[in-house]
Order: sequence, then C-alpha cells, then structure tokens
Amino acid sequence: QGEGGESGGGVVQDGGSLRLSCHVSGHTFGTSAMGWFRQAPGKDREFVAAISWNGRSTDYADSEKGRFTMSRDNVKNSVYPQTNSLTLEDSTVYYCAAGTTTWSSGDRDLYGYWGQGTQVTVSS
Repeated sequence: QGEGGESGGGVVQDGGSLRLSCHVSGHTFGTSAMGWFRQAPGKDREFVAAISWNGRSTDYADSEKGRFTMSRDNVKNSVYPQTNSLTLEDSTVYYCAAGTTTWSSGDRDLYGYWGQGTQVTVSS
C-alpha cells in the first residue's frame, strides 16, 4: 500500500508548461516503476508516461513524445512529470500510480497504488 499522491495541478495558459509532482510514502517506491495517467469525464483512464524504478527507462504515449518528460528522485520518494506546449485538450485529471513491477509500462493492471488525482486546466 501507500500514501500520498499528486500535487502541482491548476490553471495554465494554452501553450504553457506545467511541472507536477507525485510523492508516495509507505510503498516500496524505490523498487517500483511509476506511471502517469489521465482521465477525462466519461472516458477510460489513459496512459501518459512511465518511468522505471531507477529512472533509467521511460515510456511515453505517442501523443506525448517530444513534449513530455518524467524524472524521479528515490531519496524523496517522488516523481516529476513535466508537460510542455499544453493545449486545451490537455485539460483533465491526472493520476500518478505506483507499479507492482520495476519496469515502466503503460498497462494499468501493473499499478497497485493510485493517487487521488490532480486537475489540470488549460485556458485560452
């Protein structure tokens, strides 16, 4: 199990950047992959990015390649997703998840702990 979750959400202008964070304690954070997902109302939760337990491997959804980066600090039990060139379509709730494996993956079934989510709103 674990405690904690996302922070840093809010309102950002169209074309802007946003750096979020996710802190998880009480979980085997240092040996777990971490994932980042988002879910719009009425839609399935979709994969955005993931990072392996040691930060050496990252995976990104095709739509995010080139504008999204994800890093982690295992001393602080935190990951830091950052998105550039935000558009209105990026407005939704974002979730971090702690994996049950060490490798990064877009498979939701490989994540055992989920944060409560943070709302990101992109304004024109």
